Amino acid sequence: MRAFTGTVAVTGLNATDNPGPGVAVIRALRADPLFQGQIVGLAYDALDPGVYLPGLLDAAFMVPYPSAGRGAIFERLAYIKHRVGLDVLLPTLDSELPAFLDQEETLRAMGIGTFLPTRAQYEQRAKARLHELRTQHGVAVPDSEPIYEAHDLIRLGQRMGYPLVVKGVFYGAEICHTHAEAVGAFHKAAAKWGLPIIVQQYIPGDDLCVAAVGDGQGGLIGAVPMKKLMVTDKGKGWAGVTVQDEPLMALTRDVMRALKWRGPCEVEALRDAAGGYHLLEINPRFPAWVDLSMGAGNNLPMAAVRLSRGEPVAPQADYIVGAAFVRASVNQIVNIADLAPLSTIGELHPDSQTSRAFA
Repeated sequence: MRAFTGTVAVTGLNATDNPGPGVAVIRALRADPLFQGQIVGLAYDALDPGVYLPGLLDAAFMVPYPSAGRGAIFERLAYIKHRVGLDVLLPTLDSELPAFLDQEETLRAMGIGTFLPTRAQYEQRAKARLHELRTQHGVAVPDSEPIYEAHDLIRLGQRMGYPLVVKGVFYGAEICHTHAEAVGAFHKAAAKWGLPIIVQQYIPGDDLCVAAVGDGQGGLIGAVPMKKLMVTDKGKGWAGVTVQDEPLMALTRDVMRALKWRGPCEVEALRDAAGGYHLLEINPRFPAWVDLSMGAGNNLPMAAVRLSRGEPVAPQADYIVGAAFVRASVNQIVNIADLAPLSTIGELHPDSQTSRAFA
């Protein structure tokens, strides 16, 4: 297989306690011996920590928030393409994906490759429609229902019992032990992410995740399963290890087959005390721990880059069992002048740096 020498743009550089996947995606690419290209970071905030990590980026640009509309986003991409070149776009955040769905031909005409789900696939895996995978395809999914009114929690509390899980339409999940807690979680999630709110049956057990790339025909290009060893108060994995788990992989293959998923995703599942597996969520992008796939010998971001360029990629089922990650929170020291270019002119290049962020 030949080396990749193009330019890749990656979003999701908010490497906080609830990190975006961008830094992990870039680290996986940088570690691949056949990646010899350039990486451009697309930031929504001048203080996105991933911008300032040494050796991570070749350039960084501010981009409009998704709420600005597709026209503003594509205009900015055209500018970046003109400024530094741009061959592949890897969006990594749920909220930005709708702007790029079903736009493959438009982006290709700009010289930018992507490998993303269709809008229909994206909508089918939404939390509010996850229960359809159970009714239409027989995938094991906990009892769940989207609601628009807080008073529906009375009925669902009686049906599902407590505790139950209240989820935002994009992010966030809160385990609620009482009706009062559920009402509070409903309003908090609605204020942040809008409606509907998803209420899901709570099933105790082990949290398991699979980072995967679907081929768009119902098959897998690659998948790496992980068990969380440590989580934050937001439920985000702070440490994890790859595991050998055939039932989990079978569930992932069932999901890929049902959706004919195209591109990156994360399958979140739960193994109950009786050994049963339940699909909890399908996130339509790489997870923030996806660099573990590189450490496990199945570099999923690199596969996504090649697929975005239209290159054939053979499915790879093998990965190293027992590869682990432990996330670290560090203070990145920069000069205040380093913040100025991104804050004022909206772009940052090596020749504008006074620190060693791009060293």
